[in-house]
Amino acid sequence: MSLGRAVLWLNLTLRSARRISRAQFMEGQPQGLPNPGAMENGGGSRGEERPPAAQETIVTEGAAKIVFPSANEVFYNPVQEFNRDLTCAVITEFARIQLGAKGIQIKVPGEEDIQKVVVDLSEQEKDKVEPKEDENLVPGDKPRTAAVGEICEEGLRVLEGLAASGLRSIRFAREVPGLQSVIANDASARAVDLMRCNVKLNDVAHLVQPSQADARMLMYQHQKVSERFDVIDLDPYGSPAPFLDAAVQAVSEGGLLCVTCTDMAVLGGNSGETCYSKYGSMALKSRACHEMALRIVLHSLDLHANCYQRFVVPLLSISADFYVRVFVRVFTGQAHVKASASKQALVFQCVGCGAFHLQRLGKRGSGAPGVRVAPAHLCPVCLQLGGPIWAEPIHDLDFVGRVLEAVSANPCRFHTSERIQGVLSVVTEELPDVPLYYTLDQLSSTIHCNTPSLLQLRSALLHAGFRVSLSHACRNAVKTDAPAEALWDIMRCWEKECPVKRERLSETSPAFRILGAEPRLQANFTIREDANPSSRQRGLKRFQVNPEANWGPRPRNAGKAEERRRLRQNKRKELAEDPARQAARLKMFPCKRFKEGTCDRGDQCCYSHGQPTPEASATPADSAETSDQSSCGVRQGVAL
Repeated sequence: MSLGRAVLWLNLTLRSARRISRAQFMEGQPQGLPNPGAMENGGGSRGEERPPAAQETIVTEGAAKIVFPSANEVFYNPVQEFNRDLTCAVITEFARIQLGAKGIQIKVPGEEDIQKVVVDLSEQEKDKVEPKEDENLVPGDKPRTAAVGEICEEGLRVLEGLAASGLRSIRFAREVPGLQSVIANDASARAVDLMRCNVKLNDVAHLVQPSQADARMLMYQHQKVSERFDVIDLDPYGSPAPFLDAAVQAVSEGGLLCVTCTDMAVLGGNSGETCYSKYGSMALKSRACHEMALRIVLHSLDLHANCYQRFVVPLLSISADFYVRVFVRVFTGQAHVKASASKQALVFQCVGCGAFHLQRLGKRGSGAPGVRVAPAHLCPVCLQLGGPIWAEPIHDLDFVGRVLEAVSANPCRFHTSERIQGVLSVVTEELPDVPLYYTLDQLSSTIHCNTPSLLQLRSALLHAGFRVSLSHACRNAVKTDAPAEALWDIMRCWEKECPVKRERLSETSPAFRILGAEPRLQANFTIREDANPSSRQRGLKRFQVNPEANWGPRPRNAGKAEERRRLRQNKRKELAEDPARQAARLKMFPCKRFKEGTCDRGDQCCYSHGQPTPEASATPADSAETSDQSSCGVRQGVAL
């Protein structure tokens, strides 16, 4: 026994020595990637051994390369590459404007040779620009420049509030010039560990600073003017509503706020009360729901900013795939804030034909510089009410043109350059002062007729003296300043060329009432050359098809989705009732056919053929109780 104890003691001593030596060795090693398995459980220390390579996935997007757990789809969604490419392009042009005012010129990879060609072609602009640059230069000095991947002391301070894997922040550091710092924040500890590894992998630790904090608290801590961010990017899972109040306070004067909303079911009108609670607006089910979603988000942003004497100026608003994305600048000004009511409008929409009318909440008074807003007069037409929504232009066409020109001149910069060019080209063709739109199928299905071609309807509107354009939010959209009466007159004329069988129409249907009136406008459907927009003639990639199967937003946590699905099975199904109990319950109700003398079932009838008892006249909930008189009496007494 003594020999066995000695051997056991020696074995335990050797194991302890191995553990101590292994720990000392690991302390001197560089940090590796966090264990995805431990990250899933909320742990994951820096000293853990790396898991097998089969459990990790390396993704390259743009100039960034990230590593994330293969079993977790939350950290990367390839469909959002267009979103990230467009954001890099917008922030680049924003940096060009902001730093250009300070005399700093940004250098974008691939643009150097192109800029030389542009200068050579425009000699007049060259003569205008060169003296301005030389005025502030001492002989022998060179103009200040900001390159990609370098710290610019007077550059932009960027915050990504919900960074996840840090891909977007890393792309900013490697693709956008003129940055001072990028804070990649997330509330999840495992996401921050993953960010640190990806930052080190891409060698951008001098620019990107991982942060673990609540995004709202982090932005509230940067309300001082000297601590505000020049660019704030919010791309949450679902609604950004909880972050908007902090965001409009933490962005600098004239700073850029980029917001993504993926809760399109709420913004699209499926849950109007939820939309009101989150965005302060009632969404309507409409064919123009995608543009209405953009205007609801802009209304909510402006409403939050007005609380702090600030207002928003939209630069670009995009509806793409399963989300909407807005880029706005935030300014401070009491006079502009007072005029914000005139920028909002209620939407009156007909529940039958879908025609809509916008009624501004106020109108600007004329005269003094101080803007006064008078209450607007309500429309007398009885329509379904929605809103308020943003009624002003949702794009800054000058800024959009700058982004489009930069992307077109350097198409190799982004993987989705073709789509960016197509979408922005359609944006530049949209009527800026016409909110919402109709659709071809909506107009034709309302009166049950064949659908005219897009060129035919656009030509008819142009012949009638109205303006018309497409919309980037919908392929068959018709955005026009024509009133609903003129639009239905054109459809009445089209119906005369493609007649509808009137006998099949119900007298109470919208089609019967619309076609019952004669058109006061004679439409001309001859195709005009200007009816075909430039983006359509050039065959640009304007509306992309679904890129993959099961396409859409990723689940919150794919690892627990199966367990939640199993727990929710048969949740709404009612338990089968005992046949004897069901027969006894039905016998408590009198048979209506027996009272009328038409029941021929006799004793086989499941209902009672006798006089109704006091129990039968009770409520169904009381009737379903047991036959115990005492317990039934107690329960009925409590109910009373």
